[in-house]
Amino acid sequence: MKHFSILLLCGLLMTGCKKTLDLKPKDTLSDVTFYKTAADFKLGANGLYNSLVGFNFSDTESDIAFNVANAISDGDYLPPDVSSTWTNAYYYIRNANNIIAKGEGLTDPGIKNYVAEAKFFRAYNYWLLFRLYGGVPLITKVLDVNDPDLYTARSERKETVDFILKDLSDAVADLPVKSALSVSDVGRITKGSAESLKARIALFEGTWQKFRNGNGLDYLNMAITAAEQVINSGEYALFTGKGAQSYRYLFIEEGDDSKESILDRRYEVNISGQQYPYSVVGTVCYLATKKLADMYLCKDGLPITKSGQFKGYQTVSSEFDNRDPRMTMTLLIPGTAIIEVFNPIVPVVNWPNSPQRNANTGYITYKYLSENVYGNTNNGDNFGYDCHIIRYAEVLLSYAEALYEKNGKLSDAELDKTVNLLRARAGMPALKNEFLSANGLDMRTELRRERNVEFALEGFRYDDIRRWKTAESEMIQDIKGIKIKGSAWQNIAPYNGAGFQARTDANGFLIVQPASARKFDPDKHYLRPLPTREVALYNGKLLQNPGW
Repeated sequence: MKHFSILLLCGLLMTGCKKTLDLKPKDTLSDVTFYKTAADFKLGANGLYNSLVGFNFSDTESDIAFNVANAISDGDYLPPDVSSTWTNAYYYIRNANNIIAKGEGLTDPGIKNYVAEAKFFRAYNYWLLFRLYGGVPLITKVLDVNDPDLYTARSERKETVDFILKDLSDAVADLPVKSALSVSDVGRITKGSAESLKARIALFEGTWQKFRNGNGLDYLNMAITAAEQVINSGEYALFTGKGAQSYRYLFIEEGDDSKESILDRRYEVNISGQQYPYSVVGTVCYLATKKLADMYLCKDGLPITKSGQFKGYQTVSSEFDNRDPRMTMTLLIPGTAIIEVFNPIVPVVNWPNSPQRNANTGYITYKYLSENVYGNTNNGDNFGYDCHIIRYAEVLLSYAEALYEKNGKLSDAELDKTVNLLRARAGMPALKNEFLSANGLDMRTELRRERNVEFALEGFRYDDIRRWKTAESEMIQDIKGIKIKGSAWQNIAPYNGAGFQARTDANGFLIVQPASARKFDPDKHYLRPLPTREVALYNGKLLQNPGW
C-alpha cells in the first residue's frame, strides 16, 4: 500500500464544522487557524503534489510517436485564447508562494522541510512554463485582485531560468534524503528530486544556449554538479529486480518505489488510480514510428545501417531480430501472445489492429502494459503503478551529455559510470571510444540515440530536439510506419487494403503522415505562443513570443 497516496487524498478531503457562527474565510486557509505547526505546513504542501504531470502521449508532439494527427506535431497550432498549462501552473505557484511566505523566518526543521517542498514545486511549475514559453512573469508572493504586481512584466529568459535553479538550490538544504523518509512519506520530495530537476533544467538551458549562440557553459557546469550530487549520494541505482527483463517491468507495478525512482506521480488502485494501459492500446493508442524503431542498435552495438546482424523488414518480425533488447520491451513483436489489459487471464496473440485498436504505424506498444489481473476486474481506476517523472537513468544520461557538450569528449571511465550502466542492464555491449572510431560513429549521435531509446514514449523527445535545435529538420520529415510493400505485411489485413497500399514510399514503407502535412518554422515554433487573453490582460507588459 502506498501510504503517501492515501494520506494525500485523505488530507485533501478533510473538512470540519462547528455549530457556532464561524466567519473565517471558507475559500482559503485562514492565517488565524492554519500554518502554525509542521503538520499544518505538510497538509498545505500535500496539495502541490497534484501539479505533478502524470501519464500522457507527449511524444506524439514529436517525430517518434503517433496516434492521430495533432496540431503541435503538424505545426498547425495557433495562439490559444486560454491555456490550462498557463493557468494551472500559476495556480500552484500561488499556493507555493503562500506556504513560503508563511514559513519565512521560522526555524522548526519540520516546517522548513515543507517550505522547501513549496520551493521545489514553485520551481517545477515555472519549469513547466519555461520549457514551452521561455521567459514568463515571475510572481514570488501571494497577490490579491488589487495588487499592482498582479500584471508583472514578463521576465527575460535568463532571469526566469536562474530563478528556477535558485529555488531548487535553496530547497536542497532543507529536504531529506530518500533513505530518511518514513514509510508513510515515501514519494515525497527529497534532495535527490531537487538536484535531479536542477540537472534536467540546467542541461536543457545549457544546450539551448550552446546550439544558438555558442554559450551555455555555466548551465552545463550546473548540470554536471547537480547530477554528481545525485550519483555520489548513493541513494539511487538502476532497477534490476527482474533480471534481463528489468527495463520492461520498471514501467509497471514491479518498478514502483525502486531505487531508480527519484520523482513519481503516484497512483493507487481505486483510490487515486489511473487507466493508462487502456489508452496505450485502446482506440487512440501510443504508437512508435519507424524513426524510433530504426534507432535501436543491433546486439553488436552497431546501427542497422552498419550491422551485419540486421535482418531487414521482409517478415513481420525480422526487424526485431538481433536488436537492443529494449526494443522488444517497448514494442511487441507481431504475432506474440501476452497477457494484457483487455485479456488479463489468458494470453492473446497481438497484431497492430487486434487487440490494439490503432494500426496507423503498424507497431504494437508493449511498454506500460500491466500484467496484473485486477486491471480488468473492477470498474474503478484500475491501475496503480506510478508515472516516473525523473528516474536515475535520466541523471546518468544528463551527466554524460553535459560532460560531453562541455568538453567535447567522454572518457571510457565516464562512459562506464553512465551510459554503460544502462547498456549493461539491457544486455547490450559497452560503448567505448575505440569502438566508435573503428566503426565511423560519433559520440554525440550515440549519446542522443541512447537517450531516445532509453526514454522512448516517456515524453522527452519534443524538448530534446528543440534544445538541440534539430526540430527544424526532424519535424518536417514523413512520419513512417512498417514496410507494407515487398514484405509479408503486403498480404495481411489491413495493410493489404488499397487505402494502405496507396500510402507508401519508394521503398514500400507506410507513410502515416507525409512531410507536406508537417511544418516547423524555426523563427517561431521553438517556443509556444502565449495565451492571447493573458497578453491582452497585461496591457502591453506581456509580449508575445516571436512570430506569433
